[in-house]
Amino acid sequence: MNQETRLQALSSFLKSKRAKISPEAAGFPSGTRRRTPGLRREEVAQLAGVSPTWYTWLEQGRDIKVSGSVLDCVAAALQMNEDERKYLYALAIGSGHIAPAMDEEHSEMTPSLKRILQELRFCPTIISDRRCQIVGWNAAASHVFMDFEQIPPEQRNMIRLLFTRKEFRRLAGNWEHFVGGYLAIFRAYYGQYVQDDWYERFIEEMKGSHPEFQYLWEQSQVSSAPDVLLEFRHAKVGKMLFHLTSFQVQGPSDLRCSVYTPAPESSTESKLRRLMEKQD
Repeated sequence: MNQETRLQALSSFLKSKRAKISPEAAGFPSGTRRRTPGLRREEVAQLAGVSPTWYTWLEQGRDIKVSGSVLDCVAAALQMNEDERKYLYALAIGSGHIAPAMDEEHSEMTPSLKRILQELRFCPTIISDRRCQIVGWNAAASHVFMDFEQIPPEQRNMIRLLFTRKEFRRLAGNWEHFVGGYLAIFRAYYGQYVQDDWYERFIEEMKGSHPEFQYLWEQSQVSSAPDVLLEFRHAKVGKMLFHLTSFQVQGPSDLRCSVYTPAPESSTESKLRRLMEKQD
């Protein structure tokens, strides 16, 4: 990502965060003359203890001098979580990792990961790399989502599949909520590997091919490990509830394990067992 693109991404992120905070939540009166939702720039500047001009320049994506302490103040003013604060740093300072080239070595499924997938028999599980490229899955994931084996390896990008495959749209009770969880992870990677130009090319491709992507991308949160409850409407067994837990796999490969655990208060696991028994 070049400097101009990085600063444009910073500008969009700050505007989005500012728009999502109500004046009341920040200690300001709502007033009657607000033309746009959220806080005004001068209110953010006041909360952060910086000049309105400096914050305006920051939000406009100008190439200005910033420090960690001031960015911490801006992050606090905009009520950012830890992942969002790291994202702010990466975009404002360009402090993302210089990532190694993506090759088979950096996306290898180790024997221990393969064993984990097998053991999580009734928890649909997907292993993906830092570009959300699917590199492994278990039988439960194939039964609930789709048979990933039928998709060419180069097309197994989870973000792209969410927008191109009708199976996902039919499955998710709230498709935008489902997509939002993955975009939150993808945005965290985007900030972490801010110097990898692949992300910008991919985002531009998705914006050009899928109008919905741009809106959802601009609305997305930043989270390295979202924990959400998802409702699926499976064509064969009906309503299913899963808790999505996503975490990075420790080791030389920058892989992520996304586990869909059947909600304990539901009949999801018994439905999944029946589904797998019928199709095995």
